[in-house]
Amino acid sequence: MARPPRFDSDQLLDAAVRLAAESGPAAVTMAAVAGEVGAPSGSVYYRFPGRSALLAELWLRTVDRFQQGYLAAFGTVLGKDLDPVPLATTADARQTARAAARQVVAWARAHPQEAALLLYGPDGFGRADWSEEHRLRADLGNRTVHGALAALAALLGAGSPTEDPRSVERVVLALIELPLSLVRRHLRAGAQLPEHAEELAEECADDLLARLGPHRP
Repeated sequence: MARPPRFDSDQLLDAAVRLAAESGPAAVTMAAVAGEVGAPSGSVYYRFPGRSALLAELWLRTVDRFQQGYLAAFGTVLGKDLDPVPLATTADARQTARAAARQVVAWARAHPQEAALLLYGPDGFGRADWSEEHRLRADLGNRTVHGALAALAALLGAGSPTEDPRSVERVVLALIELPLSLVRRHLRAGAQLPEHAEELAEECADDLLARLGPHRP
């Protein structure tokens, strides 16, 4: 009877995270992951059929973990199907928006190695060579997040993405792109995030979102 592999998928992906965080996605090879955990290459191939599958699973696990925490910040204004929950005022939606912007930075602070991976984007992890299943999983996660952002935009006074694309883009900029830019500058410099980073992300989001709604200039 063949011996079961000593290393499970998460242990191998943890090793891949370390390699990618230190030297970029190009450093993540089957042999390098095996060497990082002290396993024969066969242990890696047992879990992942090839390097493209390894890179896809590495990216998807990282994004899934980020998105779980990020979407949790929307729980006060979104139902289980990501439909808006009626609020008495937009103040609750603004508070949720600030929490979402803060969560991007807070997650990066708690998981700096995984946050470093997000800065490369899926193309950095060979999306073009992924299987259809991997691409579909990535697309589903992205649609879920953008659905949450569109619902929050509506609560803040924006129209639909087709009717009011500028406002929806403003929400994406405020709640994803700007916080990630703040994280990127420090992580790529090899520096820790400053203590005020979460507060700054909130302030920037609040300032941008103040222009939404019927009274926007």
